[in-house]
Amino acid sequence: MADVVAIVPTFNEIESLSSIVGRIRAAAPHAHVLIVDDSSPDGTGRLADLLSASDDAVSVLHRTEKDGLGRAYLAGFAWARARGYDFVVEIDADGSHDPAELPAMIALARGGADLVIGSRWIAGGEVRNWPWLRQAISRAGNTYSRIALRSSIHDITAGYRVFRTSALIWLDQAEVSSQGYCFQVEVAWRIEQAGLIVVEHPITFVERENGESKMHFGIVAEALWRVTSWGVGVRLKRPRPRS
Repeated sequence: MADVVAIVPTFNEIESLSSIVGRIRAAAPHAHVLIVDDSSPDGTGRLADLLSASDDAVSVLHRTEKDGLGRAYLAGFAWARARGYDFVVEIDADGSHDPAELPAMIALARGGADLVIGSRWIAGGEVRNWPWLRQAISRAGNTYSRIALRSSIHDITAGYRVFRTSALIWLDQAEVSSQGYCFQVEVAWRIEQAGLIVVEHPITFVERENGESKMHFGIVAEALWRVTSWGVGVRLKRPRPRS
């Protein structure tokens, strides 16, 4: 029985899904893959079923509607915990996260880290094919979050991660209700606030070649509002500000 499962959330990712699943299986052949599809109208869910039918290590969780990245991951976390996996991976379906980094990240988790973050903004990390404005927004967002939340994480918005399942069990004690960009901030911050071990591993992030980015102004606005709210709570010494 594999003790690692990589969760791949999808919505209209039919052009890239086969490639990313194949790359994950090649880079980490002993890991399983869970595709969490939000009823993609482009047929991604049907393709996921075909991939699952041809590989016993690939499973599919179909959700009835597009309900946000955060809830897709929470559903995947619950699925993984119910089946006894020790480690859970977050990885994008669009190919921007290189599965070749998985062995090193999983090794860090096995070595004692509760959360390993594939970081763009530490020594050795980089971003390719992003315009300067998007890089500036990402850097500014991470810097603001670090200051507001008094966090030591350099890339707290990153979406490439390996969790120890015990850290996800702890999340049940917190109310995690944010989505997208902000979901990543909240989960990493709550794990850090709990005194668990967070490690950053440098990665090269490559902008997607197929499909459309799910990033939009509403996600950024939500992150700014929530991070500011949590930051005020930290300074007022409130216990674990609620969303």
